[in-house]
Amino acid sequence: MGDATVTQPEGLEAALPPPVAAETGPGVLRRLRTPRRPRFWFEILLIAVSYWTYSLVRNAVPEQKAEALRNADWIWKAEHQLGIAVEESVNHAVNSVTWLIIGMNYYYATLHFVVTLGVLVWLYRRHPGRYAATRLVLFATTAVALAGYYLYPLAPPRLMNGGDFIDTVMVHQTWGSMASGDLKNMSNQYAAMPSMHIGWSVWCGLTIFALASVPWVRVLGLLYPALTLVVIVATANHFWLDAVGGMLCLAFGFAVARLWYGRLPYALPERVPGREPAGSRSWVPGRRPGRKPVGPRSRVSPGQERPVARDRV
Repeated sequence: MGDATVTQPEGLEAALPPPVAAETGPGVLRRLRTPRRPRFWFEILLIAVSYWTYSLVRNAVPEQKAEALRNADWIWKAEHQLGIAVEESVNHAVNSVTWLIIGMNYYYATLHFVVTLGVLVWLYRRHPGRYAATRLVLFATTAVALAGYYLYPLAPPRLMNGGDFIDTVMVHQTWGSMASGDLKNMSNQYAAMPSMHIGWSVWCGLTIFALASVPWVRVLGLLYPALTLVVIVATANHFWLDAVGGMLCLAFGFAVARLWYGRLPYALPERVPGREPAGSRSWVPGRRPGRKPVGPRSRVSPGQERPVARDRV
């Protein structure tokens, strides 16, 4: 009989999974930062709970009317000094065209939600690899806005003392608006700074412009926040500086996503695999996805045992 064959332990050790402790350190953080395919029902639940929490916190902020009116007076004086206090003129000019101002009232009350949800659905279906990072921008923007509502209560122009602004919703009896009328008690009327109509609309516009492939759709993406800016001023719901506050919040949201994923959301891969087989490589921040080079199969000499690779759990 020939000599007994001794199996080399190196091959088996290489095939064994790493210790559990190795996966509980930086590997966990890397997995959390790796884009993955969103799950439909989880996203529906997350968005619903997040908006409910946002509304609850926003409306739970005490309506500090006296301070909000003082802040509005300060903003109005500051805009006069900057030479940009034209909100009142815009408000009166647009209000003189009944069909136009009524359309803007409904625009303000509805498109803020409809377009934002529409962009989220589009991202989910067409850009799943970028969905989570772009959604993080929106959530971080909204979260920091809540701090603004608490720290800096601000009355909208239509509620200023001694102002000549027209509350267009009240005058034209626009149905369904939370800004005035019978529904005004359900919403904090002194949370004008920052403007999330601008924060969310610019988020929508930048996302559409960066990711859409049809030129005219990209143009519409840029026009949407510009038109929203006109609407919030014409309806006397915000000052120009409220829009600046909304854009600063959005910049914070992009910074959070950039720090978490290592790059801007629009630079991430368009698609990611759903559930990958064990041992396959997925995208990690800072590295482009690619195939692992495949070399020639190593032959096992007669009598030598072939190491058996084990799937990781």
